[in-house]
Amino acid sequence: MERLRKALIDGSFLLDLDERDMASILHRAVDFVIARGVLPAERRDEVEARLLEREQQVSTAIGNAMAVPHTYLNAFSEPVIVFVRLSNPINLGAPDGVPTRFVFMLLGPTGAQVQHLDTLANIARLMADDEFRYDARVARTQLDLLAALDRFGARIGPPPTARKEPRPQPLPYTGRLFGGWIDDIRRRLPHYGGDFRDGLHTKCVASTLFLFFACLAPAVTFGGIMGQLTGNQIGVVEMLVASAVCGIVYALFSGQPLIILGGTGPLLVFTATLYRLCIDLQIPFLPTYAWVGLWTALLLLVLAATDASCLMRYFTRFTDEIFAALISIIFIYEAIRALVHIYADLDVKQHHDTALLSVLLALGTFYVAMSLSRFRRSRYLRPWIREFLADFGPTIALTAMTLVAVWLHEVYLDALLAPESFGTTSGRSWLIDPFDAPMWVRLSTVVPAVLLAVLVYLDQNITARLVNSPDHKLQKGEAYHLDLGIVGLLIGASSLVGLPWLVAATVRSLNHVRSLATVEEVVSKSSETRERVIHVRENRITPLAIHMLIGLSLVFLPLLKVVPMAVLYGLFLYMGVVSMVGNQFFDRLKLWFIDSTLYPTTHYVRKVPQSTIHKFTLLQFVCLAVLWIVKASVLGLLFPLFIALLVPIRFIVGRFFAPEHLAALDSEEEPEEEGTHWA
Repeated sequence: MERLRKALIDGSFLLDLDERDMASILHRAVDFVIARGVLPAERRDEVEARLLEREQQVSTAIGNAMAVPHTYLNAFSEPVIVFVRLSNPINLGAPDGVPTRFVFMLLGPTGAQVQHLDTLANIARLMADDEFRYDARVARTQLDLLAALDRFGARIGPPPTARKEPRPQPLPYTGRLFGGWIDDIRRRLPHYGGDFRDGLHTKCVASTLFLFFACLAPAVTFGGIMGQLTGNQIGVVEMLVASAVCGIVYALFSGQPLIILGGTGPLLVFTATLYRLCIDLQIPFLPTYAWVGLWTALLLLVLAATDASCLMRYFTRFTDEIFAALISIIFIYEAIRALVHIYADLDVKQHHDTALLSVLLALGTFYVAMSLSRFRRSRYLRPWIREFLADFGPTIALTAMTLVAVWLHEVYLDALLAPESFGTTSGRSWLIDPFDAPMWVRLSTVVPAVLLAVLVYLDQNITARLVNSPDHKLQKGEAYHLDLGIVGLLIGASSLVGLPWLVAATVRSLNHVRSLATVEEVVSKSSETRERVIHVRENRITPLAIHMLIGLSLVFLPLLKVVPMAVLYGLFLYMGVVSMVGNQFFDRLKLWFIDSTLYPTTHYVRKVPQSTIHKFTLLQFVCLAVLWIVKASVLGLLFPLFIALLVPIRFIVGRFFAPEHLAALDSEEEPEEEGTHWA
């Protein structure tokens, strides 16, 4: 590693070359070596010919986005390393399918093979580190490259070892009251200042603008529906206030600020059922609502204090994939259902022009957002422009389609539903007196509170598992117990002022992580492409800014009516589709319709018989269908119990699958060999 450090100190590097083939890259690199006086100009052709000859024999692209062209001649008196970063990655046929962005050209005198092997081993270990690849990708100066090398050295620690240390047991049970809570604080507190510094980046600006609308739309939608289902006692304004206040508090004090709190379908169903029950029993709704929330808050605090979240270690990818798939499908279904409803409800105001333009705006928003999000792979424009367009894609799509709607103002369109002024939806006072409820109600509400606590526990922790997935390469650690306790406190406080209960919103949280991620493209042997996360900019600025903007929107409520609902439906569709990325359940589901001889060479396809893969996928599909049916039926109140049943189901069916097959299909993360099988 010291040889590479010395090369960087000596300035032996070229950043952001625009060459598109190895011959051009080598030509520029050899010119650089000659300019530095290391190689006589008359030996240029000989060195280039030797480098190209080796390249033609076998590609020196060995994986992890790097290539190591090398040759040894008596033209050199000492080993030379030239580090090259390309502005556009090129596909040189690396075994792991990752296009090459970094080139380490190794030159030296004859007989320096031993030093070459040592240098090659160090470079391979260095580039296998996702964080270093990210740092090297964004470095702008010599100091940035040296700092990235120092951070890598600090991560592997002295002395460096090629042996991979075993990962610590996830979510250990401390056995102490508030033990897990305290451990979470100790783990995250050293990163607190960095959470704000890391948020000062253009990627965070793009994430904030995208997630503002992505969070505002469901807040207004769920608030409007909740107002209809609760006699306007809890409506749009209450949902916006809860989203702003709870989101700001959670962004400031939570252990995992990448999680976005919001209203969810199951919580909406639970609240509506509770309201109908209060009407049937002729008891006041809001005081009863307050008691259910207070009991739930107490139960959640007990769960957080007793390390109950450690039970999540019994959940596996099997459960995570089903739950994430359900939430993604809900977003896609609601978007399509809303568009179909426009056609089914045509009248004087909503004629065929309205229906057609609504569909075009929704599909246009989806298409522009998807196209721009993939634009970073394009060869057009400069790299920083491609990154800008990809990061701001959803915001650009929403703005563009809204301008189209304004331009075609002759056609009536449903706009974003927002009240004219700030105040409770029904005109009631903000503070609720829970003692207006009869004594028997104050005690009996513990029963629905148990169900609600189970729902919040599962919703919060499963979403946290998905956000903290090893595939996202997060570095700052999780905080399950702390976050569950904070959600419990927020639910208790919201109950006293008649605000809706909020919990971790899966699709919004995953899109938050995705919007902050730096990814690299992987090309499989079957020419299929997929993206792999190498770094996520973990910070508190984006969630804080998102919810501050939602709070600010309460001051400009009439302006929100400029945004057509059809554009937001397109945004819903985009969020649902994007959140499917990385869900192996959908990848395996596609295998049902693919020629078996053309299956992608994933780790589970290589290790597991095809019939076993299909049986495992079918089981998940059946579980997903059952959850969907339960959610939409009169048993909706028991939805959390059915989610919890996925854990024993997974253990029972484990008896019918070979352990080695389950290890491949239900692994916690993508096996390392999937990305480094060239080694």
